[in-house]
Amino acid sequence: MTAAEVVQALIRANEARDIDAVVALMTDDVEYENVGMGVCTGHDEVRGLLGPFYGGAERVAWEVLAQVEHGDTVMNERVDRFFMPGGKVAEVRVAGYFEVEGDRVRRWRDYFDTGALLSQLAG
Repeated sequence: MTAAEVVQALIRANEARDIDAVVALMTDDVEYENVGMGVCTGHDEVRGLLGPFYGGAERVAWEVLAQVEHGDTVMNERVDRFFMPGGKVAEVRVAGYFEVEGDRVRRWRDYFDTGALLSQLAG
């Protein structure tokens, strides 16, 4: 798989809310950061962060607006949408950065307005 294909598979796993598939696409020592919310290192910490997002959403959809690949680095601009119970939708524009090692993500950083997303999820 190319680096872009690995990232596309990671996005599909996120949309499926399949935490096992997500971490299977990450190295054991992955560094995942939602900038402004801290860094998760390793599969257990990633599960701890993503689990509540998946558990609270009925559906997840990530629309990739643009994506570039250079060697093992992929960057994209996305709109991430979380469809909550009761018809509520939380969405956020995201700039994502991924470093791929072999066929797994070694480093993943998402840049977005954390306050805006958290207020949508809470309100």
